[in-house]
Amino acid sequence: MMVKTLLAFPLAALLLSAFPYGVQGAESVAVAGARPARPPSPAQLAARERMRDCAATARGQQLAGDPRKAFMKTCLAKR
Repeated sequence: MMVKTLLAFPLAALLLSAFPYGVQGAESVAVAGARPARPPSPAQLAARERMRDCAATARGQQLAGDPRKAFMKTCLAKR
């Protein structure tokens, strides 16, 4: 009984003291490796707008499946 008590307290103290550091360490590693967000380039903004316009047109024509895929391909290539 005495041996179990002697082993239980240091083990519990070790687990409780290491837990906050383990969580904090994992967050600091994730944050340290993260890159700051860059605003989209003008080309990316134009591509998004083209995609949005073509998708709206396809939706208006109620295209689905292969016809939609073909329409989107030609629509995006035109601009």
